[in-house]
Amino acid sequence: MTTKQLAISESQYAFCPVVQVRRDLGVFVDVGLPDKDVVVSLDDLPLENRLWPSRGDRLMIRLELDNKHRMWGKVAAPDFFPQLAHIAHDDMKNKDVTATVYRLKLAGTLVFTDDHYLGFIHPSERDAEPRLGQVVHARVIGIRQDGGLNLSLHPRAYEAIDDDAAMLLAVMQHSHDGRLNLTDKSDPALIRQHLDISKGAFKRALGHLLKARLVREMDGYVELLPQDKAPDAE
Repeated sequence: MTTKQLAISESQYAFCPVVQVRRDLGVFVDVGLPDKDVVVSLDDLPLENRLWPSRGDRLMIRLELDNKHRMWGKVAAPDFFPQLAHIAHDDMKNKDVTATVYRLKLAGTLVFTDDHYLGFIHPSERDAEPRLGQVVHARVIGIRQDGGLNLSLHPRAYEAIDDDAAMLLAVMQHSHDGRLNLTDKSDPALIRQHLDISKGAFKRALGHLLKARLVREMDGYVELLPQDKAPDAE
């Protein structure tokens, strides 16, 4: 018995944090009860243990009583989330979002953002499959016809480059014509004089920028790609 108002009930769902994992039983979540956590059964969790929620993850659950009057946490079915979702618009492209994983599929990961949008992460847009209940930070790479978001867990191209590449990018961005009058064929002494890095470091940095499609190499110079041709322009 408690006089404390709980966030969930047998008919009301809420995100509740995972506080303990028991491989033989399931995961324990904090529903606001004093000195008592509620178990989400392993029957409601992925078959692969590596995809189970970890401590600090969160699950959308409600309370459920079994025929022995034991209290369990019941994970919301996937069709619950569309009932809460907003319709996304084109101006959300390239925005950053925080979202919680609510379903794992072979085709990709389904998430629900903090702003109440449905999101989908294709396997090609992640380095590893997120856990059920994991909170992820993603960026919007497209808007689906159903009003959901296509998301990526990969960093933007400029966020993935190293310090030397970032320095080259800054030099071009601050030049009057967006150019750097050096190439991978330039004299090492000239590169050292202008940038204070070795020719090897310059070539690696330039390679990163070319791979990220942020610049192009011309005869005698390197220049920024127009913004509408850069991969993250939208």
